[in-house]
Amino acid sequence: MDTVHSAGIAEIHNVPMSVIKRPIPSILDEKKVLSLIETIKQEETEDEVPPIDLLWITGSSGGNYFFSFGGCHRFEAYKRLNRETIKAKLVRSTLGDLYHYMGSSAPKHLE
Repeated sequence: MDTVHSAGIAEIHNVPMSVIKRPIPSILDEKKVLSLIETIKQEETEDEVPPIDLLWITGSSGGNYFFSFGGCHRFEAYKRLNRETIKAKLVRSTLGDLYHYMGSSAPKHLE
């Protein structure tokens, strides 16, 4: 399953959950989260869960920033399972792209 953002991206990364910023609060369907937890817990079905898309922005001093706006149910399932990483496709982005998601709430500068 590809999104419009990651359709041309084949590489999947295991990204630390701790570095992902989710600036918009999620509205979750509890049944969907629980279903995903069961799928992820089973080694034979975990690969059925598609990766999330992350906007990957390099700051002016070379820092890497990862923003997630979709995949809220998958993110929550991995979080509740205390997983250190989540499968993700990295979508090379800019502060301008971030502005499209966050409007004037987007940071003006990233280090």
